[in-house]
Amino acid sequence: MKGLLTSLMLCAPAASACDIALMLAVDVSGSVDGREYRIQMDGLAAALTDSSVMGALVASQAQIALMQWTGTGRQTVVINWTKITNTDDVHAFAFEVETVPRIWRDFSTAIGEALALAVPYFAIVDDCDRFVIDISGDGISNEGQAPRAVWPDLEAAGVTVNAMVIQDTGFDLTEWFESHVITGAGAFAVTANSFDEYPEQIIRKLYRELTTPISLGLIPNRTTGELR
Repeated sequence: MKGLLTSLMLCAPAASACDIALMLAVDVSGSVDGREYRIQMDGLAAALTDSSVMGALVASQAQIALMQWTGTGRQTVVINWTKITNTDDVHAFAFEVETVPRIWRDFSTAIGEALALAVPYFAIVDDCDRFVIDISGDGISNEGQAPRAVWPDLEAAGVTVNAMVIQDTGFDLTEWFESHVITGAGAFAVTANSFDEYPEQIIRKLYRELTTPISLGLIPNRTTGELR
């Protein structure tokens, strides 16, 4: 019996150490004023330390990073990949999010450039079952390459793009993001009807991103998009 158990253990597939690598891409374009920037950063930090989200991050052994983005040539990862193994890691990352300086203001909106910058970062993260960009935005892309132009590179890298849409005008921005930005297996957009709604909605979005594949017991293959 002992020999049989040993054989089964040797043949069993190893569990992934990381369920998700999540790039948080925050809009700091000219349409985001100082108050709105603080709502985003403070809201994101609070969402990361929400008990349900924090528990999901630890359970996922997630790798997370933070990007600030605006116009062409003005996108940068301000907090590089950070492995989450316990709640202390979450609190430390959330503190960095809260205190990181804003790099740009008063520039255009280059969503495609932000997505393009993120792609090579997934080649240097530890192996994870899912690669996801969580991009926030309060307007359409108006500079640089179109977001859809980056879709082939995202697909080749196995990256899903989800969106946190901050809808504060009459234009149906959520529909635009659904048609032009989000892509990949299970991609979705969540809408905040104003910046004031952002803190509540980002909790919902992060929890959904972190737990849906886990709860289903299904993980999308990064190459084919098929669930396994």
